[in-house]
Amino acid sequence: MKALVLIDIQNDYFPGGKMELVGSEQAGQHAGRLLAGFRAKKAPVFHVQHISTHPGATFFLPDTNGVNIHASVLPLRGEVVVTKKYPNAFHETTLLRQLRESAIDTLVIAGMMTHMCIDTAVRAAFDLGFTCLVAHDACATRDLTFGGKTVSADNVQAAYMAALNWIFARVEKTETLCKEL
Repeated sequence: MKALVLIDIQNDYFPGGKMELVGSEQAGQHAGRLLAGFRAKKAPVFHVQHISTHPGATFFLPDTNGVNIHASVLPLRGEVVVTKKYPNAFHETTLLRQLRESAIDTLVIAGMMTHMCIDTAVRAAFDLGFTCLVAHDACATRDLTFGGKTVSADNVQAAYMAALNWIFARVEKTETLCKEL
């Protein structure tokens, strides 16, 4: 059975948030379309929400608006919300147990910080035996700097999606994944 896993689509990643990502609004809209498709089919949906509790955290802080799930994908009553405190959505969370209890074997994944939480979750899910489908246009990232060079968000996104595609996941447009529901 197939389930939608929405990772960290939270206010701090959107304009005005403490860690705005490039293309977050468009990614949120695409994730909202996936969510509507899963809801229409009455297929399982899992929201993953990062809450930062480690010292020195600067975003996703408890009891702030930034930690809240964005309006584009607000959970409905009865939809599962899994909280996490690490990039990996499976590390010290209930996600794996809940997916297994629901007999889920395929994950459609969308969300924020492609280079961190999406990459980590997809690779972990693959290692745990799940088939992964990633909606690349329903994910967002940011510019990164290394060795005195800045890598644009577009290039970060392309590199991470290219690395995930084939072995770890099948990477597709939202439109394609919606047609497959």
